[in-house]
Amino acid sequence: METFYSVIRRQGITRRSFYKFCSLTATSLGLEPLAAGRIANALETKPRVPVIWMHGLECTCCSESFIRSAHPLAKDAVLSMISLDYDDTIMAAAGHQAEAILEETRAKHKGQYILAVEGNPPLNEGGMFCIDGGKPFVEKLKLMADDAMAIVAWGACASWGCVQAAKPNPTQATPIDQVITNKPIIKVPGCPPIAEVMTGVVTFITTFGRLPELDRQGRPKMFYSQRIHDKCYRRSHFDAGQFVEEWDDEAARRGYCLYKMGCKGPTTYNACSTVRWNGGVSFPIQSGHGCIGCSEDGFWDEGSFYDRLTNIKQFGIEKNADQIGMAAAGAVGAAVAVHAAVTAVKRLASKREDANQDH
Repeated sequence: METFYSVIRRQGITRRSFYKFCSLTATSLGLEPLAAGRIANALETKPRVPVIWMHGLECTCCSESFIRSAHPLAKDAVLSMISLDYDDTIMAAAGHQAEAILEETRAKHKGQYILAVEGNPPLNEGGMFCIDGGKPFVEKLKLMADDAMAIVAWGACASWGCVQAAKPNPTQATPIDQVITNKPIIKVPGCPPIAEVMTGVVTFITTFGRLPELDRQGRPKMFYSQRIHDKCYRRSHFDAGQFVEEWDDEAARRGYCLYKMGCKGPTTYNACSTVRWNGGVSFPIQSGHGCIGCSEDGFWDEGSFYDRLTNIKQFGIEKNADQIGMAAAGAVGAAVAVHAAVTAVKRLASKREDANQDH
């Protein structure tokens, strides 16, 4: 199999541009500067990783996000870094031809390919609510998972179930890790995940030949180890007790914290506030809307997106958002009162001193 380097050189990419790409990739993954050399060596010497990308119950938003990646570009990931042998959404083949490619890849690269899954399988009535190639999707999923090296669960649908699994879940839509239990699974949640997070995971596996370090829920720590709240540019307003109370009020115009408007940033683990969207241009909170917590388990069943998180205590042991706001207002009022009192005392003392001098 060809390496990534041989493919891009054939496409006319210079070695200088290749090393620049490796440096940018190392930076986007949060790796140390020396990692750029390791990435370059791996992409020069290792064969491209075969990938089979399957679709269950989903809306294809993960694919839509993936193709908008800027670092690296999706075309570089798909056409050069990996060998995307099967993806029924973007491949030219269809019907029997597509099924033949699927079986050929499975037989040729047994134990070597990555199974990327977008969406989830419904289990009710034998899986008949999602038919793929004349078979229940859950059957094809289990078959392809048996010979995979590892599985990547793209998005909230594959990771947690998402809207398909929301109550009452009539189709019994089920997350991938509850169906496949004998293979390592990387969960990349979000509705959809950030494009650069998706291509970053692919880049890491391609470069190092192993899975990235995962948290206890199976998510890559490099992207899901911090809450959006931790790096949010509105965090200073949260700490100061400055909140938007109504949409388009003066506080909203000043960019105050959206916590009281239902923002789920304090309980959501994702890279939105650091990586951002659309090539790093913005993210929902920066655009004036609170985080809806789409990368967290069961976010569809946690009430309205505009329901406020209850009683978050991060201002002190016994303080919540309302109390800290009142305390801040009280502190300002107290400071004003103290300043006025001191000023009055000084004026009184000055008058007395002037009167004594007149006598």
